[in-house]
Amino acid sequence: MKKIKKFLIAIDGPSASGKSTAAKKIAKKYSIFILQSGLLFRYAAKIILEKKPKNKIVLLNKVFKKINLKKIEKINLHTSEISKFSAIIAKELKVRLIVKKFQKKYVKIKKKVVLEGRDQAKIFPNSEVKFFIVCNPLSIAAKRRWLQLKKKKKNTSLKEVLKDLKRRDYLDKNRKYSKLERHPESVYINTAKMNIKAVTDKMSKIIDKKLNEKYGN
Repeated sequence: MKKIKKFLIAIDGPSASGKSTAAKKIAKKYSIFILQSGLLFRYAAKIILEKKPKNKIVLLNKVFKKINLKKIEKINLHTSEISKFSAIIAKELKVRLIVKKFQKKYVKIKKKVVLEGRDQAKIFPNSEVKFFIVCNPLSIAAKRRWLQLKKKKKNTSLKEVLKDLKRRDYLDKNRKYSKLERHPESVYINTAKMNIKAVTDKMSKIIDKKLNEKYGN
C-alpha cells in the first residue's frame, strides 16, 4: 500500500453488526487510516449535551474546524444518553453536512482511508471497495453487544439492548436524509455465523483482488 497514493474502503451497516471491529482490523492490516462517522456524530452529541448552545450549528462548525481525532478516540462516547441523542441529531441535514465536510477534508489529506458508518458508500461513491455488513437475526447482534457491555461492567439487560438496537435501526432506515441502505456496489456480508477472523479474511480477499486489478500488487 506504500506505493499507492489513494485507496478508499467504505464499510456501512447497522449497529452491532461487527462493522466497527472489522474496519479497525482492516485499517491495521493494510496500514491505512480509519474514519468512523459514528464517533463524529457521538462527539457532536456530547458537545451539544455539555454546552447546551442556543445555536448548535454555529457551535459544531467551530468545533469541527479544529477537531482532534486522537483525542476523541480516548473519550467515552458510548453512554446511553449520547447514543440516543446522536441518533437524533444524525437525522438533521445541517449536522450531517458539517460532519460530511470534515470527512471530505480528512480523506483529501489522508488519501488512504477505511470509512466506517451508515452511508459512507454514498458520501464516497468512488471508493475502490464497498461493504455492507449486517448481523441477522438481530437477536445475535444484541447478544454480542450485551456481552461487550458486560465486559465493560455496564449494567443493562439483553432485552434493553435488543430494544435499543431495534430503535436505532428504525431511525436509521427511516430518516429523511442518508437512510441506512445498501449501496448497489457494496459487498453484502452477514456476520451472524462468522467470527471476526472469517469476516476480515473475506474482506481481505476482495480488497486484495481490487488492489491487484487496479495496481497489479
